Amino acid sequence: MKNKILNIALYGAAIMATTSCSDFLETKSVSTADGDFVFSNMVTARAAMDGAYSEWHGAVSAHIYGDGLFYALDIAGSDIMRHPEKYANQLPRHQPETFYEGGAAAAAYNAVTYGKEAPNSPYAVLFSVVGKANAIASAIENMEGYAEMMAQDKPSNLSQLYGEAICLRATAYRELIKYYGDVPYQSVFGVAAGNIVGRDSIYDVLIDDVNRVAPLMNPVGKDNKNYFSKTYAYALVGRLAIEAAGYQTRRGDISRTDGKGNTLTFETLGTENNGASYGRRADYRSLYEKAKTAYSTCLANLGACSFSADYCTLFDELHASDNAYTTEAIYEEPFSQGASGNDPRSYSLGRPSSGGSSKAYPCKAYGQGRINPAFYYGVFDPNDVRRDISCGVTGSTGKGFEKVISFTPGSKADAGGISCNKFDECRQPTVWTANQRRSGINAVYMRLSEVYLGYAEACAMTGDEATAKEYLAKIRNRAFNGNGNVDAFIAAEGSLFKAIIDERGFEFAGEGDRRWTLIRSGLLPEKIREIKALTADMISGLKANGYYTFKNGNTISNVIYTKMVDPKKEFGLKSRLVGACTDKSNPVLFPGWRGQKDWEDVSGFTGYASNSKSNVAIKGLFEKLSDAEIAALKADGYGEQAWGSDIVKNEAEYSDYLFYGYDYVKAPIYLFPFSPNAIATGGFLNGYGFANE
Repeated sequence: MKNKILNIALYGAAIMATTSCSDFLETKSVSTADGDFVFSNMVTARAAMDGAYSEWHGAVSAHIYGDGLFYALDIAGSDIMRHPEKYANQLPRHQPETFYEGGAAAAAYNAVTYGKEAPNSPYAVLFSVVGKANAIASAIENMEGYAEMMAQDKPSNLSQLYGEAICLRATAYRELIKYYGDVPYQSVFGVAAGNIVGRDSIYDVLIDDVNRVAPLMNPVGKDNKNYFSKTYAYALVGRLAIEAAGYQTRRGDISRTDGKGNTLTFETLGTENNGASYGRRADYRSLYEKAKTAYSTCLANLGACSFSADYCTLFDELHASDNAYTTEAIYEEPFSQGASGNDPRSYSLGRPSSGGSSKAYPCKAYGQGRINPAFYYGVFDPNDVRRDISCGVTGSTGKGFEKVISFTPGSKADAGGISCNKFDECRQPTVWTANQRRSGINAVYMRLSEVYLGYAEACAMTGDEATAKEYLAKIRNRAFNGNGNVDAFIAAEGSLFKAIIDERGFEFAGEGDRRWTLIRSGLLPEKIREIKALTADMISGLKANGYYTFKNGNTISNVIYTKMVDPKKEFGLKSRLVGACTDKSNPVLFPGWRGQKDWEDVSGFTGYASNSKSNVAIKGLFEKLSDAEIAALKADGYGEQAWGSDIVKNEAEYSDYLFYGYDYVKAPIYLFPFSPNAIATGGFLNGYGFANE
């Protein structure tokens, strides 16, 4: 959390968010902003940049880390994550999740349901960010001292600000490419919009652009992680380069060149789909070399960013204060508790609550992102400390009590299955109980673990296996309390590259990263096939025997046994909210990272006046109980609660509709269509089978 929400209007002359492109992206600068006026001193210059950040903040909250396309395209549709409600009830979300039912549903898809229409569409808002970044960059580029500034051997206030503008433009374009594929490109303010160009050209220019300004920026500081830095710039180059090197689905009617206009060739997987193919650039290794260099330089310029010894620290810090950033963050998008506007991170991707929209404990959290049960039980290692922090089997009633989340399709804590667990308003020292979507939990857009894993990936793909294993081990050993058994993990995965990609899945589980990572890595068909087969085996076992045991030793059963308890009086705990599990035999502590806030300490709460049994004790969640054990539990007040049987009852939702229509061979249609307004004003057409009217 952070109370420095950027809300300063862009200073100076009116700045329009227009866009254009040229044959090979770059055009000569034109004088479109009075740089001598706006940048006559750093106060007005910083005000201009803060106005651009404010525009970016709006894009993040409405589309990238909360609602909009984040709902439809990022949250679900991987082997880790899924949507909670019935397929037929949420077609605008579920069809993109299934790659538009293998492409068959693309033509009829309504582009404005989550994409909206201008001026509030992600496309329009992100291009508005680009326009403001271009205005600042163009103004500085037209100043008399620009050449001297670029020739200096250390950062200045103005070069730092110029670097921020360039990074902001590149960051916005990264999101545009991820969501739309090929888009218009412009790096100069004030030119009319033009046609779309191939994303590969854009990637190359962005990488060169950010590399150009990164040396003239300052490393990240402790208190300014809501601004772009040298640390972020080099991490961004690494992120752009490995994405540019990866597999993507490209329409067949766009010229494919690199940033210098040279024709590109591609290595493809599978077959074409709706006129599009799935492949990667034949020169992908050169991009991995750029990523390797960028990540290495980033690690040499970490500033106030450091790697925590404990994975839990990041999420403790994320919830702890409204006046500090997390230790591992390179860039955090700040949200202020109780502020007006849309603060959706914990609402859409956090631990669910069935509370009302206002005056609840805690208020409603929808829980749009959920975890595939077969992944939770069969893929996540039981000894991995990240599992419980990432995945939750309980939520909140909104009245101060914990409840098990049913596998029946639905939302909030009432239904929908295993939830994402990393963002939980119960964990905040001061909880905002007045209304929903006001938690103030920041969005960590870039953190050090991504740099470690990106560096490992780049090293693995360029033949430096020793360094790749070193940085993979840093991540994995932390998750297993120093004993990640990295060599055995790599052997089980089948290759160092696959191990790194799957380690990234565990590290960022429940954050919306996995889908894009599988797409660009080319592992998407393989991982979909694996999770569908594992899900089918699980359901077959539940049907035949009432339980199913996975290879890792976890057992899911048709029923579990629960009872409400007072964790303080009955179990001697100091808090109703528990962290990492310290005793797996304790039904309140295991699984960990759940429970309830000590609501009796919150002003206005009266729910414990006559009943302080706030927490759920759970037995049989991971093992098959014997008849004798069940009898003893019932005698102790435990009751039977449906668990895996609800997956069986809803087999179609968990199995049939899991990547419904995807055939593992055709190119995945994962992008979002341009809206009618964008088509009409931009002078271009949709591809990938999407409608143009």
